[in-house]
This record gives sequence, C-alpha cells and structure tokens, in this order.
Amino acid sequence: MVTDDQLLQELEKRFRENKESLLQLQKMTSELKEVNKKLEESEALKTHFISNITNEIINPFAAILGLSRNILDVKKENWDKVISMVHLIHSEAFNLDFQLKNVFAAAKLEAGEWIPDIMNVNVNQLINSTLDGFKYEAAKKRIELYYDFDVSPGIEKSFYFLTDPEKLKIIISNLLSNAVKYSNSESEVTVKARLEGENLCVSVIDKGIGVSEKNKKIIFDRFKRVDNGINSVNRGHGLGLSVNKAILDLLGGEIEMTSIPNEETVFTICIPPGERSVNYDGMASDGNEFLFDNDGDEIF
Repeated sequence: MVTDDQLLQELEKRFRENKESLLQLQKMTSELKEVNKKLEESEALKTHFISNITNEIINPFAAILGLSRNILDVKKENWDKVISMVHLIHSEAFNLDFQLKNVFAAAKLEAGEWIPDIMNVNVNQLINSTLDGFKYEAAKKRIELYYDFDVSPGIEKSFYFLTDPEKLKIIISNLLSNAVKYSNSESEVTVKARLEGENLCVSVIDKGIGVSEKNKKIIFDRFKRVDNGINSVNRGHGLGLSVNKAILDLLGGEIEMTSIPNEETVFTICIPPGERSVNYDGMASDGNEFLFDNDGDEIF
C-alpha cells in the first residue's frame, strides 16, 4: 500500500520524465528535419553540378568532332582555314582536359584515396610549364602573363621544394584559369612565388571583375558557382577553388583571397614542405616529368 502523497510524487515524477522524453523527441525531430533539408539541398546541388559538368564535357567533344570533320573536308588551297580550326581544337581540348582533371581530383578527394606523393619539385619549371599551358587562352583575350620568382639570387634554376607536383600544378592551374577567365580583355595576370620561412607561397593576381563580399562566402563551396546564369559567358563548374581548398588541407597549406571589385583580385596559397614519400627518392621538374635526384641541387 502507498500513501496518497507517495502516489502523487510518483505521478509527478512520471509526468516529468514523459515531458523530458517529449522534449527530447521534439529536439530529435527538429534535428532530423534539418539533416533532411541539408540532404535535399546537397542532392539538388549535385544534380545541378552534374547537369552543368555534362555540358562542359559534351560541348568540347562536339566541337572537336565537328572541327575535325571540317578539317578533313578542307581543300589544299584553303589550308589557312586548317590553322584556325587547329587553334580552336586545341582550345576545346585544353578546356576539356582541365575540366576532367578537376572532376577526377574531386572524386579522389571525396573518396579519401588521394595520398600526397611528396618529392623534390622544381618550382620554377612547374610554374613556367603551367603558365605555358594557359598562353593560348590568355592570348584570346589579349592578356599578358607575367611571372616573378622571388628567391635568393643565383638559385632560381636549382630551387627545389618538397611537395606533391601533381597537386601543386592543379592548384596553380585552377587559380590561373579563374584569373584569365574573369580578367578584363587587354589586361594582365601575374604569378609571384616566394619563400616565407620554410613555406612556399604563390600568389596569382589579376585585374578583373573581382569577387563581391556576398560571393566570398561561397567561392570555396563544392558544387556552387558564383555565376549560375543559364547564359553565362564564363565557362566552368565552380569546382576548382573547392578542389584547391581540399588539396591544401591535405598538404597542410592555406589559401587567402583579397579582392577589390573591378580593380584587382589576389589569391595566395602557402604550403609547408612535406615529408618525402616512402621508398621514393626522385624529383619532378614540372609536375609531368619525373627524373632522378641530382647531387648538389639545393633543396628546401
């Protein structure tokens, strides 16, 4: 037998427990709704991205096939047309190659399968090689490309830095692509490389449209584009900067941006020297060619 007071206390206790359980259930329901909303947004972004990147891949392929057929039909006396079409094929193939490298990089990063492959990298050659790849795209807009390699005098040619050449080249390529894409015609793009302590820092500076305060918040978000207009004059899928950010996180580096709209935009990356990959004692000259280490080269 229990007293009335004991019965009331037990009922009050159970009411409190039920109330707490209900509050927890409401909180969990709210959290699940928020998670579901984010999943829906993520799926929508990915769907938009896939639609966008599909066009970025199909259009260059169609252009390359069409131009190739036209070249086959050109008569010898009209050979000048071939030169013009070859330039267009190169431009489309370059853009396609660039798009696919970013897509594959994003896929590897997403799967956690991209491990840094650290070796001695000739920074000077790598950046010059990357700039050389963009000279035709820059020439179409009459943009001058400049390079300033700021290290101690006399060691420019023998300067090596321990990092992953493939990933460093993708980072610089993405920054150069945006700089050329968003620069005004008849302007300039400058790349500056330097050492800050033990870190390698590379800045890419353009005199273009700049980045607004609103867009500064989303430029590193995967699947998002600053310009989502259907008839956008600027190509691209908005993946490059997010890939850069993920690669830099992998290498222990950082990226910063300053921008004055319609005047100047500066992207700067800084990376620390990595630890040499296990069982590999080679060096890379430009991110594509791998050689054996030379004794006497200055390594940082």
